Amino acid sequence: MTDSYTAIKVAVTAPTATVTLHRPEALNAITPTMLREVNDALAALEADPSVRVVVLTGEGRAFSAGVDLKAIAAAGAKGGDIGDLNGIARELTARIATMRTVVIAKVNGFCFTGALEIAIACDIVVAAEEAKCGDTHTKWGLRPTWGMSQRLPMLVGLARARELSYTARTFTGADAASWGLFAYAVPAAELDAKVAEVADAIAANSGDSVAAYKDLYFAAERFTLPEGLNYEYSTRYEINDANNRVNTFK
Repeated sequence: MTDSYTAIKVAVTAPTATVTLHRPEALNAITPTMLREVNDALAALEADPSVRVVVLTGEGRAFSAGVDLKAIAAAGAKGGDIGDLNGIARELTARIATMRTVVIAKVNGFCFTGALEIAIACDIVVAAEEAKCGDTHTKWGLRPTWGMSQRLPMLVGLARARELSYTARTFTGADAASWGLFAYAVPAAELDAKVAEVADAIAANSGDSVAAYKDLYFAAERFTLPEGLNYEYSTRYEINDANNRVNTFK
């Protein structure tokens, strides 16, 4: 893994690694460089057998304020599309969804639009109750291309998703947890401890089994119920520690 990142920081304390968006002076606003670096870091961490969980978070007061508006202006936004950023971001969200390593989004503060799309692509979101979040595509005359229109209604229902996207209103981490958009919301002072608790609980289980579940839940997003049931029954996974774990109860 490279140590020459400019927009993120990576720390590994196996079995957990932390990837931190690191542009605090700009509330960790997303740039093409940041997206590439996060993607590269996740690829390297997935290849590290000692890493079972990756925590994705932001430096300072924000997870991320969203795409850097200067980057949008430079790329252009014809038809509400932000150009080259989209391909890089889609690659990143696809990696998060399909990599065998569990990714926890730790939403420590502001989390808007593109940042929210990245957060809800993660397996689990744990947020500060006070975190301010929102889907502001319509505020800026943009359209979603990183997954918002598909993942948001899947998580909160179509009626709530429409209301949030059409109004572009701000909501809190506590609101998001109450709707099922985030798994947990805790006071900011307890956020680190809660994320560590969740990460440790995951890492204590069979990595192969968790990876199988991750693939099966990804299938649930793509298939009808009959298709998903057939996929669950017919797909085989290499789970190497089943016998050892079961034998501990003999």
